Amino acid sequence: MVARAYTVAFEGVEAKSVEVQCAVTPGLPAFSLVGLPDKAVTEARDRVRTALSSMAIALPSKRITINLSPADMPKEGSHFDLPIALALLAALEIIPHDAVEGTCSLGELSLDGSLIPVVGALPAAMAAADEDRTLLCPKGSGSEAAWVGAAQVIGAASLADVVRHYTGQSPLAPAQPGEVTSDTSGRDLRDVKGQERAKRALEIAAAGRHHLMMVGTPGSGKSMLAARLPGLLPPLSATEALETSMIHSLAGLLDEGGINRTRPFREPHHTASMAAIVGGGRRAGPGEISLAHNGVLFLDEFPEFPRAVLETLRQPIESGEVMVARANAHVKYPCRFMLIAAANPCKCGYLPDPARACSRAPVCGEDYMGRISGPLLDRFDLRVDVPPVAFTDLDLPATGDSSAEVAARVSVARKVQETRFAETLDMRLNADAEGEVLEEIASPDTEGRDLLNQVAERFGLSARGYHRVLRVARTIADLNAEANVRRIHIAEAISYRLNGSKEI
Repeated sequence: MVARAYTVAFEGVEAKSVEVQCAVTPGLPAFSLVGLPDKAVTEARDRVRTALSSMAIALPSKRITINLSPADMPKEGSHFDLPIALALLAALEIIPHDAVEGTCSLGELSLDGSLIPVVGALPAAMAAADEDRTLLCPKGSGSEAAWVGAAQVIGAASLADVVRHYTGQSPLAPAQPGEVTSDTSGRDLRDVKGQERAKRALEIAAAGRHHLMMVGTPGSGKSMLAARLPGLLPPLSATEALETSMIHSLAGLLDEGGINRTRPFREPHHTASMAAIVGGGRRAGPGEISLAHNGVLFLDEFPEFPRAVLETLRQPIESGEVMVARANAHVKYPCRFMLIAAANPCKCGYLPDPARACSRAPVCGEDYMGRISGPLLDRFDLRVDVPPVAFTDLDLPATGDSSAEVAARVSVARKVQETRFAETLDMRLNADAEGEVLEEIASPDTEGRDLLNQVAERFGLSARGYHRVLRVARTIADLNAEANVRRIHIAEAISYRLNGSKEI
């Protein structure tokens, strides 16, 4: 008789169902594992055998065959330990067959039988809910997986607890969803002295999820401004938290026993490889742009990133998803993020500073900023120059609104957009609006359209630039609690689009 248990194999953020079949037949004693397993799955035989021995369960002197079906799907990871053990225990008639068949399980076994948390519990819970099965996982992964309310999640500390649960000796209680809170109140926008225009650009970017580029001399406050952006953003909604946490679960970043409602803020170093930024590697894992989904991707020293890495950002910025194509895998990850870039104006960094003028101006600045292609620059909704701050200004009292005050305005503007796009599937914020929807929600008044047409003709705005000005103007109108886009909104949006008579 063949005993069956169920688990999952991961392809991107999707969890594909895998049937674990176990047959105990007469023959020479052996323990074979088939079904295209990788090295970690093959080693499960020894972990399962030793874990059962620690529970005083001896394997019979027969041939044990484990098949992972479908056999042509690659199986990777250590989470196959628990389903293999369950199928074997069912084949030995230690636990009931029907109970195991109604369960989807994953978990890594230690040699003493305890269960170790594994990555991917959240996508596995989604797959279990689709198939109307209970999810059995290590106790450390239970609070994460329990966020999927459509599936019952049971967290066990050891294989012995699993056996007692299925034999009715000591049933395990369902796991409860856990939530991790991060304190972002330590960094206030009032800590940044001056830079009122940059603060305003940061508020607009946060309200509509617009891409922002800051250019300024070293020490002018670009990184300080970016670090305070998480304090301006509203917490993730339940749907957004689930989307983001599924990616973080696959990457093994949910290590605190729950889901975080704080929006992700990723800041990779400029030496990061293309696979680290976009995704890839042997397992075609998610990159930084996917880990920043529904959050912020901050790229400091933007021109220092390799040109090939920067150019790969162009398509994900527009589509909100990235396809990681490898010889053995084609995996799609979501990556709807807000890009914040910071750059020095030239190689030495002091091109606009009259006190420390660059000796190679203006060639130095043109060569340095020329590392960023025009099509990539065209995808930034906002660009702001961050001038240097004199050391005498650092002793002045703080000015401007606090992070809490700006966050309140951003929250109100986002709620307006949430209502506006409630009936559209692919649009959530103004940055997503396109086509007829953009024309409907961001059509300016006569004076505003005349101004926009004049600027488009004078500075040669591209079609993309034209639409991005409309999106930013719509966000500015939302921050001002105005239903219509007027000339003043168009003018402010254009001011962030132009850089010294040069359209970007």
